[in-house]
Amino acid sequence: MNKPVLGVIVGNRGFFPDHLCESGRRTILKVFAEEGIEAVALTPEETPFGSVESLSDARKCADLFKQHRDRIDGVLVTLPNFGDERAVANALRWSGLDVPVLVHAFPDDADKMTVADRRDSFCGKMSVCNNLRQYGIKYSLTRLHTVDPESESFRTDLRRFVSVCRVVRGLRNIRVGVVGARPAAFNTVRFSEKLLERAGISVETLDLSEIIGRAERVKPGDARLKAKIDQIRNYVSTKGVPDAAIVKMAQFGVVLDEWVAEQQLVATAIQCWTALEEYYGVVPCTLMSIMSNALKPSACETDIAGVIGMYALVLASGKPSALIDWNNNYGDDPDKGVIFHCSNLPIDIFVSPSEGKEIPPEDIPVMDYQAIIGGTVGNENTYGTIVGRIKAEPFTFCRVSTDDFNGRILAYVGEGEVTEDPLRTFGGVGVVRVKNFQKLLRYICDNGFEHHAAVNLSQVAWSVNEAFSKYLGWDVYYHNAEEA
Repeated sequence: MNKPVLGVIVGNRGFFPDHLCESGRRTILKVFAEEGIEAVALTPEETPFGSVESLSDARKCADLFKQHRDRIDGVLVTLPNFGDERAVANALRWSGLDVPVLVHAFPDDADKMTVADRRDSFCGKMSVCNNLRQYGIKYSLTRLHTVDPESESFRTDLRRFVSVCRVVRGLRNIRVGVVGARPAAFNTVRFSEKLLERAGISVETLDLSEIIGRAERVKPGDARLKAKIDQIRNYVSTKGVPDAAIVKMAQFGVVLDEWVAEQQLVATAIQCWTALEEYYGVVPCTLMSIMSNALKPSACETDIAGVIGMYALVLASGKPSALIDWNNNYGDDPDKGVIFHCSNLPIDIFVSPSEGKEIPPEDIPVMDYQAIIGGTVGNENTYGTIVGRIKAEPFTFCRVSTDDFNGRILAYVGEGEVTEDPLRTFGGVGVVRVKNFQKLLRYICDNGFEHHAAVNLSQVAWSVNEAFSKYLGWDVYYHNAEEA
């Protein structure tokens, strides 16, 4: 992912100790450098201490931000002293930026409470927030009201805020693609293209017959075909899979890759059940897994709303996402369940012998036939699925949905953990534990959400919720939000 770029506003108010702005600005820029963040900030040559206090300072800051508006992902407002709330709000308004804003206040030292060193940032932060609210400027807060910018607490706040910025920027004006028609038996994956378009998400379509027709024209000897075959064989074990099935996958993959590039798509959803198996003779799972693993997620059963959740998690974490079914209970533990797909899960989500752990051979990911569809259309027509066990790690789950009746985009988000509980079954599978899981499941059913959810081996629920609810204006349920 690109290096994050944040605008920095150092608030100042002259009858408070302004020397604190000099040291405060220097500390913030040091932390940014250590965190790999590029700062766009006024210099001490442009305004006193590079801070923003007066009308003139606010104009200079706004003009600077305008010069970098295509690069700035978000803005940090930092208050080494009380700060001038009008100057901060004016700088943001006049810049014309529509990006996330994080408001931070330095803590006072109880041993330095004289008029020469007392910050009063504790109080000034409230005034800044009051004015931002008056101006209609959306903003986020650090978890502690005042916090040392060199502390791990602030660094965590900053990392989470950068994730917010990535989700907000990443979901604006994007293009996603759907291949094929919605499977007739899957009413649950219906979605509103119009609501997504209003949110800046365009959907490009391609008929399944078109991609199959183009794939069949990719002939042996084509350099693109050889490269795709090599990619597939190097990606996952194909032992026992017929060569003819690998070739068919590669032909399909060549055409799919070119369409994704031509249409500038960030994510896709593909019809599978069961036209591809009946009329082409493979499943697209491996190809979808490869794309998802390369951070261009691909979802089953034309689930476009599902793949938007996958992509949001990718943006927040920088890791690949999967689309799973909330599929089974796990014994009688109310906080555990089985997540499953048949599967197109990205390879990095599965357990791997390279991690130095003892792994049962049956848990290691391999290519196989699709055990569910194979009973109907023949196993020989369903090669290409990837089966294996999901790593035991913390994870974030997310579901996006369109509420056509009320003209809204809805979502839920939360966190849990993939466990090492024993389970012998097929497909891509994991046992999960989610605190208050029954409450989440009741919410899903009460509100008519789909059985699919996006998952990502990271902990980014706060960032996704903040981006969706505060900056994109979506209606979000944040499961166990009180623990964030």
